[in-house]
Amino acid sequence: MITVEVQHHLSRARDFVEGMSRLLKEEMFVLEDDFVRFRYSPALLGIHGAISYCDALRIGLGSEKLSSDDHRNATRELKSLLAERKLQGTEGADRLDKLLGKKSRIAYAREASDDTGIKQITLHAERFAKWAEAAGRALKIEGWGDE
Repeated sequence: MITVEVQHHLSRARDFVEGMSRLLKEEMFVLEDDFVRFRYSPALLGIHGAISYCDALRIGLGSEKLSSDDHRNATRELKSLLAERKLQGTEGADRLDKLLGKKSRIAYAREASDDTGIKQITLHAERFAKWAEAAGRALKIEGWGDE
């Protein structure tokens, strides 16, 4: 059962991060007549991808309950689970915390975010995804290698 849950969250994570990458690479994130197409979509996809990676890791490491109420608690739980497994290189969990701190601003703030801020979020999301993929393999999480 854990394998199915891990694969469910992992599939979402990879989907969100791939969507973010495609929006950025296919030049959809460009200025058109003083309007940026899909300005916020890449950032939110990256953040949601990071959340899904976190969920996949947490389930794979034995977490029994995921909650969408407070993702910052998820970061704390992930750090605790990684410490129990003595994983070296847990900087990804710190990066996740920074990403989550930007979620509300991107999704709900009245003021517009600048392109530099959006691109920085997507860069951090890409780095978190790489870290999470490596962590899942290093920890030999059941279902991680299956796609």
